[in-house]
Order: sequence, then structure tokens, then C-alpha cells
Amino acid sequence: NIVHYFSPIRLRELIRTIRTARTQAEEREMIQKECAAIRSSFREEDNTYRCRNVAKLLYMHMLGYPAHFGQLECLKLIASQKFTDKRIGYLGAMLLLDERQDVHLLMTNCIKNDLNHSTQYVQGLALCTLGCMGSSEMCRDLAGEVEKLLKTSNSYLRKKAALCAVHVIRKVPELMEMFLPATKNLLSEKNHGVLHTSVVLLTEMCERSPDMLSHFRKLVPQLVRILKNLIMSGYSPEHDVSGISDPFLQVRILRLLRILGRSDDDSSEAMNDILAQVATNTETSKNVGNAILYETVLTIMDIKSESGLRVLAINILGRFLLNNDKNIRYVALTSLLKTVQTDHNAVQRHRSTIVDCLKDLDVSIKRRAMELSFALVNGNNIRGMMKELLYFLDSCDPEFKADCASGVFLAFTLKTIWLCPLCHFSFLQAGSYVRDDSVPNLIQLITNSVEMHAYTVQRLYKALLDDISQQPLVQVASWCIGEYGDLLVSGQCEEEEPIQVTEDEVLDVLEGLLVSNLSTPVTRGYSLTAIMKLSTRFSSVNRIKKVVSIYGSSIDVELQQRAVERIMKISLIGHCHNNTLFLAILFVSIGDSFLGMELQANDLLDLLGGNDVPVIQTTMPTKTASSGGELLDLLGDLSLRIPPMTAYNKNGLKIDFTFERANPNPNIAVITIHASNSTEADMTDFVFQAAVPKTFQLQLLSPSSNVVPALNQGTVTQVIRVLNPQKLRMRVKLTYTHKGSAFQDLSEVNNFPPQSWQ
Repeated sequence: NIVHYFSPIRLRELIRTIRTARTQAEEREMIQKECAAIRSSFREEDNTYRCRNVAKLLYMHMLGYPAHFGQLECLKLIASQKFTDKRIGYLGAMLLLDERQDVHLLMTNCIKNDLNHSTQYVQGLALCTLGCMGSSEMCRDLAGEVEKLLKTSNSYLRKKAALCAVHVIRKVPELMEMFLPATKNLLSEKNHGVLHTSVVLLTEMCERSPDMLSHFRKLVPQLVRILKNLIMSGYSPEHDVSGISDPFLQVRILRLLRILGRSDDDSSEAMNDILAQVATNTETSKNVGNAILYETVLTIMDIKSESGLRVLAINILGRFLLNNDKNIRYVALTSLLKTVQTDHNAVQRHRSTIVDCLKDLDVSIKRRAMELSFALVNGNNIRGMMKELLYFLDSCDPEFKADCASGVFLAFTLKTIWLCPLCHFSFLQAGSYVRDDSVPNLIQLITNSVEMHAYTVQRLYKALLDDISQQPLVQVASWCIGEYGDLLVSGQCEEEEPIQVTEDEVLDVLEGLLVSNLSTPVTRGYSLTAIMKLSTRFSSVNRIKKVVSIYGSSIDVELQQRAVERIMKISLIGHCHNNTLFLAILFVSIGDSFLGMELQANDLLDLLGGNDVPVIQTTMPTKTASSGGELLDLLGDLSLRIPPMTAYNKNGLKIDFTFERANPNPNIAVITIHASNSTEADMTDFVFQAAVPKTFQLQLLSPSSNVVPALNQGTVTQVIRVLNPQKLRMRVKLTYTHKGSAFQDLSEVNNFPPQSWQ
């Protein structure tokens, strides 16, 4: 056996050999051969070279190769009396073991013995291992030994014991009080290593326990003195880093002060002066000083500091924005973004520097600068800020366009006079990257800008003539033309030179959107709805009917439904005589009631033709009224009275049904709804919708009003006509606006009076 007769190669030789490998396969072959030799040595219980083999195994583990078969060998080295063996054994335990391994039970006794060893370096190894991978059970068993070493006079052991105590507290928080007596004298230690680890321990205890936080607030003056001594002390080669005395300890103390001063006036006041000294006396030419200043800024902004001190902190962040280091600029922008809401005016002073960061090549910096720029927009600076942000929108990468365009739209709420031209430009610049929520948001802003409607519709109409590839822009433009098409053809606009456009030209543009390959289904829906709205604003009703009828049989269900509903409304509106009779019939496609209709689009156009207004039919023939006057008689001459009922009563809104039977057709039941409002505010935009199964036919007439008065001072009435009402079931949908909030509710009415349909 090779291992038996020859000593294994040293770690240095193994490293040199592995580095000569030209390919991954060659390296893997070398590792496999060496692992085989190490396994053979372990099986033979070779104590002479165990330490060397484990060391090589740890190196291979760091290269990413499996080394778990050496776990027990690490325990054997820990139990050895030789320091070199213990050192490799403990290192192997920290690398190869974790708290889920059962071998922890075997380690506890070894670590306990080494914590009481006569040599401080052996004790230090045991403390490091326990503080690195000790399980909850090990921490419970060995916390007493750690607490003893925390009180020792040996600085080397005290700093390691403090870090080990941090691990114990994280694993077993209830052991925190055990270390409280030992922490009283930790800050009086002159050794910087002990001071550093002591501050780490105090920070951990304060973060995990409110009681500890209250207890250690009395240490604020002592921490302030330590920090002041570090600032004012002369050159110390042992602790000097780039001309600054122990910056690591300074940073740790600043973090602890931030925790102690949070939400506490007395503690905050006690540290205001030292924070001002650190902020003004720290050298900023090196990253070491910038790290201390950054922690100082975070502490100032987190405690109850004075206003002047907060301005000083924000000015430091402003100087960070001018630094050449990208990381420093990034943390400055992130910190300013967190403080802009509480210290808006102070951050505004650095607006120009922040806007300059939009031109940075680093993607992360540009994103933070964009978010901060939008946070700084107000009514006073919107002109200048929008100019810069729109320039950024024009030149930025596609990944920024959606968020930037959305931010521009939200910023316009501050001053809507800038809405139309800039929003139009934003859509053109952002193209198809605009988020879906931007379209309804912009529509809402346009609706609120009443004085800009004519200007808006003209600008957006021109945009459609130039380019229809930007779908969000097309959707908003279609909506505006449908709402304000009459303003477009009137040619009146004060903001710019008006354009002369005819109704046919407007309809040509919208029809082009319906057939364009560039249009998405959503865009076609906007265009079709716009055309339908123009039926009440334009005189070309026949043309609109013809266009919409094509989509009554569209394979797109959404377009088909919109077309059928709009066709019915146009037909009904066209049969109103001298404004004496206006019927609006709403077909609600709930369940199978809409799917049961076997009417084609062209048939629907003729459904209410001539002077007759028939009862709507789907699967059964019904009797019809011969004229509009007879229909009025149907609603007025009633032969049977039925007791009323309450169909809905919630949130102050009450819906009562009254029943009557039509004459001369007893198969038609007439239901009148009475909506009342018992709250203190009116319910506006009130809409009542109803649906019945497909075996029934329902006709819903227009309501008396869309506002339900408050305090029951009036009612809204609406008539429902139902054909074949035997065993009627009805679904009801209610929508309204109350105190500025939109409400919607669904209900089912099954408890109709049994005698009503007899």
C-alpha cells in the first residue's frame, strides 16, 4: 500500500500540483486520487499524518469537492493534546460541520474541557468554534464557561468571549440576562479589540430586548466619551487607518448610539454635540472617512436630532453625490430618498446635483436618481423638473421608460395645466413601455382638466394621424375622441390654432384602428366604444350602426358583447318620439341569460324597427304592443295589486319592489324599484342592473335619476318588465358613489311573493 510505505504529500505540494492542471477534468482526477489516498489513511487509523490529511481535505472542500467523510477525523484532532492538531481539528469542525450534525454531542465535552484549558490559545480556539457553529443545545450547556471568560482580565480571551456571547444570545435569547453583570465593565476596557466586541455585544442585546435597551441608555455618556477620545486622540500606529483612529470602532459606536437614541429625547440630546463634531471633523478624502460620515448621517436621521444637525447630515449626502465613487453616490441617493418626505426643503437644495445623476452610466444610480427626482417635484419646480425628466425619458434605456412615464403622469396632478402637451409627449417617448395602469390614470387626469378638453382632443387626434403604433397613446386618444368628439369637429380651441375636421374624417380614423394589424384587442375595444359614444354626438348614426353591426358576430367575445349592447341602445334611442318616451334597455350578460340569445347582429338592428315596440323575446314568442302609446298604457293601466317587498337593505341603501300586472298581457309582470338612502350623504352615479335566467325575458327601463338623496328625502324609481315570471329568480348588481368612494354589490332575490304570479 502506497500510503503505508510512503508519507503523503504536504499541503503545499498538493496545491502546487492542482494548479498545474490544464483542464477541469484533469484537476478532478488529481483530487479523486488524493481523496482515495486520504480515505485509505483514515481507515488505517494513521495518527501521524491525520492532521496533514485533514488540512488537505479542507483545501479540497474550499475548491468545492465533497469532504464530509473527514468529519470524524476532525473530532479526533480536537481531542488531541497537540495544539497543531487542535487548530486543524477546530478549523475543520467550523468548515465541515453545522448544527444539524449529530456529532455535536461528541464535541460539547471537548469544547468544555478546552474552555477551561490552561493555555489561552486553546481556549481561544474553543471560543471561536462555539461562536461559529454552536447549536442551541451546545450554547445552553457551555454558556456558563463563556460568561466566566467574559469576566477574565485577559483581553485576548475577553474579546473572543464577547463575540461568542453574541452567538449564544442569537441561539438562546433567554440566556441574555446571564451576561448582563459581565457587560457593566466592558466599556471601561482600554483595549480596542475588547471595546469593539463589547459594543457588538451591547448592540445585539439592545436590538433583541426592549428592557436591555432601556437599561443600557445610561451608557450613552460613556459611549460619547469613547467616541470623542477617538476623534481627538493623536496618531496611533496600532489603530490608524488612512489617518483616522480606529474607524471600525467608531462605526460600531455610531450604530449603537443610533439604537439608543431612537425615540428617546434625553439620549438624543446627549449625543447631538458629538455627532456634530464627527460630521465636521472627519476627513472626507478617503473612503474610511466617508464610511464614518455615512454612519453619522444615518444616526442623525434616525434619532430625535436638532433641525440644524439634520440639515448638516443632508448636506453631507449632497457632497457624496459629487464623489467619483459610484458606491458612495448610490448610498447617498438611497439615503436622500428615505429622508425626502421628512426633510423635503433640505433635500431640495441639492436638486440640481440629483438631476445630474440621471446622466450617470450606472443603471442603479440612474434608477435611484429618477425615483428621488419624482419625489422632489412640486408645484413650484414642475416646469424645470418635467423638462429634465422628459429629456431623461427620451434618452433612457427601455427598462426605465415604464416607471418614468408613470411617474410623469402622477406628477401632473400637481399642476394639470401642463397635463396635455407633456403627457402626450410622455406617451410618444415611452411608446409601448407604458404600464397598463397609466392609461386609466391619465384618462382620470384628463377628465378633471375641464378647461383643457378641447386642446387635449385636438392634440391626441393629431397624434393618431401621425402614428398608431403606440397602443397606450391610441387607447387614450380613442377615449378622448369618444368623449369630446363634438369639441373636435367644432374647431374651437384657445390653446393653439384649431383644426378643421369633419365627422366622417373622425370616424375614418376610428374605423382604421378597428381593422389595423397594430391594434391590440384592448385598443379595438376602446375604438369601438368611442364610435358608439359618437352616436349621441354625431349625426352619422346609420354609418355608426353599420360599423358596429360588423362586430356583432366577431370572434372576440368582448367586442361582440359591446357591439350587441350598443346596437340595442342606438336602436332604442332612434325610436324616441318628441322626447315623450325614452327607453334604455340593458341586457346584462350574467349566467346564460346573454348566451341564450340566438339573435344575429343584423336581426338586432331591425328588432325595434317601425313604430312598434315589441316585448323582447329569445326562445318563446310573446305578444307585442302595437304602438308607443299602448306601451304607455301597459305601464299605467294595471289590474292587479301585489304587496311590496324589500329586495336589498345594506349600508343605508334600501331597495323596495312593488308589483303590478300589465294589461292587456297578463304574462308580463311590471316591477317598480324604489331606492332610498338613509345616510347623511347623497349616493351618486347610482346604477341598478338585473339579470334573470334564460327562460325569462327582462326589460329594464331608464331610472328617474342617478342620485339617491340622503336622509330618505327622496327615492329613485325604475321599472322592470318581466315576461313569463313563474318561479322568478333575479340577480341584482348595484353600483354607486358615496362620500367619494365607489361601491359595488351583488345580491340575489328569490323571495318574491308567491301570490304575485298566480
